[in-house]
Amino acid sequence: MRALRPRDPVHLGGHRLLARLGAGGMGVVYLARATDGRLVALKVIRAEHAADPTFRARFRREVNLAAMLTGRWVVPVTAADPEAREPWLATAFIPGPSLAEAVEECGQLPARTVLALGAHMAEALSELHAAGLLHRDVKPGNILLARNGPRLIDFGIAHGVGVTALTAPEAVIGTPGYLSPEQARAGDVGTPSDVFSLGCVLAYAATAQRPFGSGDPAAVLYRTVHETPDLTGLAPLPPAARAVVARCLAKDPGQRPTAGELRNALVAVAAARDPRAPGASWGPRRNPAAEPAAPGSRGAGASRAAGTPEVPSTSAARATGPEPRGKESGRPVSGSPTPDGEWLPPAVLRLVAERSTRALSPPPRPSTPATPEPPALAPPAGPHGLARGLSRRRILTAGGSLAAVLATGSAAALLATRAKTGQGRSAPRALPTHTIGLQADLTGGQKETAIAQERGARLAVDAHNARRDARFRLALTAHDDQGTAEGAEKAVRRVLAEPSVRAVIGPVGETALQAAEPLYTAARMPIVLVSHDGRPLSTVTTRTLCVTRVSDDLAIQPLAHYLSRVCRVRRTAVIQDRAAGQTAWSLTRDLQTAPPGEGTVTVHSVAAEDDDFRKAVTQALAEHPQAVVYAGESPGRAAAVARVLRQAGFTGVRTAIEPVMRPAFVREAGEAAEQWVCSAPYTEPASADTETAKAFTTAHRTRYGHTPGRWAAEAYDAVGLIARTLDALGAGNTDVEHSQVAERLFHTTHDDGVAKPIRFLSDTTHSLDPRGGSFLYQVRDRTFRFLGPYDQVRGAGQTPSPAATINAG
Repeated sequence: MRALRPRDPVHLGGHRLLARLGAGGMGVVYLARATDGRLVALKVIRAEHAADPTFRARFRREVNLAAMLTGRWVVPVTAADPEAREPWLATAFIPGPSLAEAVEECGQLPARTVLALGAHMAEALSELHAAGLLHRDVKPGNILLARNGPRLIDFGIAHGVGVTALTAPEAVIGTPGYLSPEQARAGDVGTPSDVFSLGCVLAYAATAQRPFGSGDPAAVLYRTVHETPDLTGLAPLPPAARAVVARCLAKDPGQRPTAGELRNALVAVAAARDPRAPGASWGPRRNPAAEPAAPGSRGAGASRAAGTPEVPSTSAARATGPEPRGKESGRPVSGSPTPDGEWLPPAVLRLVAERSTRALSPPPRPSTPATPEPPALAPPAGPHGLARGLSRRRILTAGGSLAAVLATGSAAALLATRAKTGQGRSAPRALPTHTIGLQADLTGGQKETAIAQERGARLAVDAHNARRDARFRLALTAHDDQGTAEGAEKAVRRVLAEPSVRAVIGPVGETALQAAEPLYTAARMPIVLVSHDGRPLSTVTTRTLCVTRVSDDLAIQPLAHYLSRVCRVRRTAVIQDRAAGQTAWSLTRDLQTAPPGEGTVTVHSVAAEDDDFRKAVTQALAEHPQAVVYAGESPGRAAAVARVLRQAGFTGVRTAIEPVMRPAFVREAGEAAEQWVCSAPYTEPASADTETAKAFTTAHRTRYGHTPGRWAAEAYDAVGLIARTLDALGAGNTDVEHSQVAERLFHTTHDDGVAKPIRFLSDTTHSLDPRGGSFLYQVRDRTFRFLGPYDQVRGAGQTPSPAATINAG
């Protein structure tokens, strides 16, 4: 729980905001107090997602469906406004820890707790499925533990269209380690998928280990689909419970029990194990549809949940969450348990007490930020992406245990509590929203680059929308082209079907670019390339193509400058790797045309089919060079050159171009990789001294759990360029067309970005000014460490900042 920020609203939809519970890629969750004094968790969806009509329609539909739920183990929606510019919803506040937090802090849970947890969660899923809904992301982080029982949260209301937990909003929905095999394959998903996920959760609760292991998300998904789960730690559970959990994890969905069958099986196990246990009197699961509403109640979505007794607002009981709702107001259903704190071990109960205490004394709202925070890099976010559970990104998880979101509600209550702008005052003029499309290979061979670009672009959109002086808002829609021509054509059609799209960032691969470019050009849609240099297309003939990176044709320039001005080299040997074809020939030609230090260049070629570089290196060293340049693109073949040079005792300057900067080079070269220098057309913002770069790095680390990847900063700047162009066109209204953006881009200068200045040399060629757009890296301790812009590097032996690194291993 954190203090509100100065820019956070004071009131929203009749709720007084008290503190921030968390933030994620989809929105921000606040602790708030309703007009009746009840604490709620109030989720506000970010405007860029709300700008997507399909997303908003899905949000509206799911909110209405949530009103059908009357389960005891879900968190009721108390109010919502799906029509607001930034849609929001409020749910009963549950201060208990998530199951994930409880296991992380307290270890595996006792059998009594696991059986009760499983029965209650199976009951919640059974009612969810009966209402025609799937959860799709049952995991420990979406289960809250309260004294009076667990609660299942996040019922898919905020899943964006095509959301993928493996990238950003789009494709496989869920969290690796808890995904079913059919989810992992992105196939048809039904109710058995949720049961599989619950089986994984129960195994985790009982053992503190995921049944399909942890580590690399792709490896976890592979094991989920192809290998048997590790259930060796389930010994503390009774044999019948172990058997039903194993059935939940069957690869064939048809072999799994239904949620109702699972619930009844666990109740029977608990009764046989301990007749005094709450499960012994649970009895058959009730049918909520057959029961009348509680007398005088307004339905499940009423601002005070049926069955929740009034307590003083100053009481800690106020924060323990609503009681399980039953047939009569204030009383549980006959035959169902009323769990007390005894179902939880003492260590977990202490966590519940801590959360309750904090909820009753939220941090005060500061008048000014405690530390300078550039408006450019909006709110810190919770776990997002595969790296932190590949979770999410995508689902409305709000920072761990306090993300109580999404379940039941009533249409009347939702409509009755829409936000107001104040008595006697008219609402401020709504800002127009302009959408930027992002087309990239989000799930194929180039997904690392694509995901980095998407994350950088989303941070830039947040930065723009956080500005107080913004005349318009931005939205970002991501489309996966899978790196194929067919996928690219489908992505283009989806982009062009959105009338609010003003420009497209991407694609990242040549195949997708070749397929997409004619379609975008015909529609006069500007294409802003971040990582691809546009070849073999031409910005002269393709008038909507905007390339924001230095061309590979200029790859030798940074190395030549380094050799001549920094190292003062006069004798250079080139190992020309003919496996690189045109690239090797171009690099060699450029060095021969302009020898470093105006000295001599000798060339020693290796045939494409030859893997032995010893002869070429021996010939090269016979010329007593001060520097050796590997003219090729293969990390493995460059590593072979490095090993031979080390064996020969060569300690002079060794250089290569960016394609060599891959883990394989350091892995295969070993110690021989040390001190190699490579040029690259992307920056490392973690090393930069500018406030913008520092803020970008901090925001990226906060939201995604790690420093920015390659091309993330450049994508951030691409959004900045587009925003500058829209601003120059007077985009405070909705009349701007994407064809106008295509023409204006090349007249726009963006000098205050994260990575580099973006300027264009000529209205005729539309070519990028290359100054400031190339950088140098050096291998130190098996890591590519950032040296800086190539023309600012001063000493050959300088040691870069330890933080300024790109991990090579």
